[in-house]
Amino acid sequence: MGRLEDALETLDDWLNYQENLHTKEIDLGLERIQKIYQKLFPQGVLFKVITVAGTNGKGSTIAFIDNIYQQANIKVAKFTSPHILKYNERFVINGVQISDKAICTAFETIEQARGNTSLTYFEFSTLAALIIFTKEKVDIAVLEIGLGGRLDSVNVVDSDVAVITNIELDHIDYLGDTREKIGLEKSGIMRKNIPCICGDLNPPSTITQYAKHCGALLSFVDTPYLGNIGLSGKHQQTNAALAIEAVNRLQPVFSVNQNQRAQGIEKTKLSARLQVKTINDKTVVLDVAHNAAAVQTLADELKKNKQPTIAIFSALQDKDIKSMIDIMTPLVDKWLLPPLQISRAIAMQDLTKKFSLSSKIKVCDDMPSAIHHAFNTKQVGRIVIFGSFHIVANALKVLR
Repeated sequence: MGRLEDALETLDDWLNYQENLHTKEIDLGLERIQKIYQKLFPQGVLFKVITVAGTNGKGSTIAFIDNIYQQANIKVAKFTSPHILKYNERFVINGVQISDKAICTAFETIEQARGNTSLTYFEFSTLAALIIFTKEKVDIAVLEIGLGGRLDSVNVVDSDVAVITNIELDHIDYLGDTREKIGLEKSGIMRKNIPCICGDLNPPSTITQYAKHCGALLSFVDTPYLGNIGLSGKHQQTNAALAIEAVNRLQPVFSVNQNQRAQGIEKTKLSARLQVKTINDKTVVLDVAHNAAAVQTLADELKKNKQPTIAIFSALQDKDIKSMIDIMTPLVDKWLLPPLQISRAIAMQDLTKKFSLSSKIKVCDDMPSAIHHAFNTKQVGRIVIFGSFHIVANALKVLR
């Protein structure tokens, strides 16, 4: 092994190295990863693949599919992003996170294969997932499309079933500023003669047009699942229905009975999706909602039980922050704004300008002080923490 791999001993060493290797954090395009993928997998991957794209609901839909296959004793892997507390959350086989050692070994393989090709942090994690899942001989892998579809690094893999959850305005700097443009980007995961299932109730026309153009077998799910669901929120009925349809498409290869499907949906748990905890007599709601559509879903759930509420909120600067605030304002008595320590975060002076003059806001030094303030506000019974994966991760670290 070369001197570089010797110097990169821990998972943190590797992740720091990857963060600084490529000039851009997000650099869409398949040329770089395609080269390395073909070197590592000249015949493609040997397991079956379900890819899941969409604006919201990807994590939940993947969790449902994953749990259904676990109930049926089929060896299933899932690759998701971003993680909340620990990088290893991205790589899970039969419900168990992959060890640091296995991830580092996969990184060594990629480093030796890439030569002079520069890869992004996300391209490293995508290839690592494929290497680990191959080594572990999984039957099926459920892969989350990180951003868009057509140019996302996961799209280097040809899937056996493609899923598009829904199309909303998000990542407009990268994907376009209309649902039509975003729909076209996400449609890029379709393949000729391969089923694609879409859960959008008002799909942009570009999805149907692209399916015709590439010969994909497109169908729409418009009937929600009405059985018991392990995740909160009415929107999970659509995600559960999508998951069941995806599993049904692979029924000839992996047989799953009705009871296993129902058990899988009912037993699914997922951190930070309308997650409710009771701490010191206060209800704490954690949700990674980070665009207007997801925040509207959160607000609809909170409206069912109106009570004095504090919001702990921050977001990335490329988001439609004003819309997120406006949706939640009628439900929030006071806003606590801790900064996020990442390059894409909005600066506090810019964030405060997004609020109306009538909003009660307090800029906090950090997450611990925001949480301390929230718990010491006696007249408030509910604390809602939302706006990004990063803010929820910071909160969970303090609340643990």
